[in-house]
Amino acid sequence: MPQRTELLSGAQRGNEVILSWPAPRRNAPDASVQSIRRVDVYRVAERPDDPLPLTEEQFASRATLIGSVSYNEIRGAAETLTYTDTLTLTEPVRLRYAVRYVNAAGERAAFSNFLLIEPASTVSQPPTLLGVTNPTENTVLVRWQKPTANVDNSTPVNLLGYNVYRTDRSQTEPGETPLNADPVNATEFKDQTFKFGEEYTYLVRAVSLGTEGKRVESLNSNSISITPRDIFPPSAPQGLSINASPQRVSLFFAANPERDVVGYNIFRSSDAAQPKDRWRRLTRTPTDKTTYNDDAVEPGVRYYYYVVAIDSAGNVSQPSEVVSETVQKSP
Repeated sequence: MPQRTELLSGAQRGNEVILSWPAPRRNAPDASVQSIRRVDVYRVAERPDDPLPLTEEQFASRATLIGSVSYNEIRGAAETLTYTDTLTLTEPVRLRYAVRYVNAAGERAAFSNFLLIEPASTVSQPPTLLGVTNPTENTVLVRWQKPTANVDNSTPVNLLGYNVYRTDRSQTEPGETPLNADPVNATEFKDQTFKFGEEYTYLVRAVSLGTEGKRVESLNSNSISITPRDIFPPSAPQGLSINASPQRVSLFFAANPERDVVGYNIFRSSDAAQPKDRWRRLTRTPTDKTTYNDDAVEPGVRYYYYVVAIDSAGNVSQPSEVVSETVQKSP
């Protein structure tokens, strides 16, 4: 028979207790491990003031088989097996859980370690996710609606705040750590750690005060996916200055503050009244320098210039201010 697992853990979430333990190794040389066909999950309901010590024999005589994890689920698990126990919470209770492996011959291993949980009934129902948008270059805004009752339908809602979770294409379930460091007291959250072009899925859980002062999350809200796109142009270049000599006009300007700016285009006209989209572009490709020397000038002619910034997504800024200078004639 396979050895018992000693790493059963779990926690309450809403009106559920989610149990987890390490999956057997797929390529384990131990034949007993390879012969596992299911994992049976057992539960004993106790009064909160019942004595804590309980032998395996006492547990076996009182426990109820509440479900099993199948052979296919065992083989499909990467690292962890889970089982969800859905509760009807009506009065204070202490729940004692254990699991044990069963092989193809129906032989049962010893019980795992015992997991004791005192679930709270006044735990919030999940919030309702209203929208996920990308309103600014640095923000994905997640908005939700406050839940109206606890899982036992009591009110007012027992709330400490909310936890916001995000998954990407490499994840099927959110991790254990939310995006926020502490429960969010508002009904919106600004995610500023995203990357453009990545597909993300967001969900929110309400956080309630459980037994013994423990924080208990609700079930998941509905989820919403978004792929943020960079449609935000950089700011117009600033600090444009100009200097003219007999055969050259030199431009100088400050570097843009945006980190994704890849270069600048320089435009020129000898007619200030000409529409800007008809000015001549002097740079064949965006230059990454903040200076430019225009040598194709004629003495005595007044030239007008402006600069635009381009970012890595191809967004183009508004034009800078226009500067002008008359090319000096040679002495």
